[in-house]
Amino acid sequence: MGQLNAGIIPVTAFQQNCTILFDTEEKSGVVVDPGGDIDQIMKAVGDNGLSISAIWITHGHIDHAGGAMELKGRLDVPILGPHEADRPLLANLEAQAVRFGITDPVRNCVPDRFLAEGDTLSFSGHVFEVLHCPGHAPGHVVYFNRAARFAHVGDVLFHGSIGRTDLPGGDHEALIRSIKEKLLPLGDDIGFLCGHGPGGRFGEERLTNPFLV
Repeated sequence: MGQLNAGIIPVTAFQQNCTILFDTEEKSGVVVDPGGDIDQIMKAVGDNGLSISAIWITHGHIDHAGGAMELKGRLDVPILGPHEADRPLLANLEAQAVRFGITDPVRNCVPDRFLAEGDTLSFSGHVFEVLHCPGHAPGHVVYFNRAARFAHVGDVLFHGSIGRTDLPGGDHEALIRSIKEKLLPLGDDIGFLCGHGPGGRFGEERLTNPFLV
């Protein structure tokens, strides 16, 4: 087993961080949140000689899941996540695309498996714990690798900000609880990647994020 590494591909007009998590030695990994621009994602996979075993979804918004079914078809891998509470959002992606005027192919997403608090996922020996963190979306999940002290938090937490809660199913109080009761207790040293913009460390956010202090 090699080191856990991550590559980010900004996709769609929302500049969402599609993330490829991979093992540096075995060149195997997963794609997290393929919101669109599937040709770019496929090029990154091919250029780096990676073998992808699954697609992981953090939540059901279009910029995170809009391209999942197309990528599943190209890679012939399962879609895992999010929590079942986001099933209505995933079933409404095509309608969202019409409302937003998105011309990139979008298909309603049908995961092969929904995830729940306490589940674990892995590739090449890298084990990720699933944390159900509602607030930005009812079924939002976070993927936490305890050994690497790393979390992919999707749109729950950002560097200096938090996920918006004015979208259908959003709940500001639930989001703050998710951050303060599930993420921050994992440790100040935890590094994170998020759905938009740069990542950071939980400790810095605990001390300086204006939504948390």
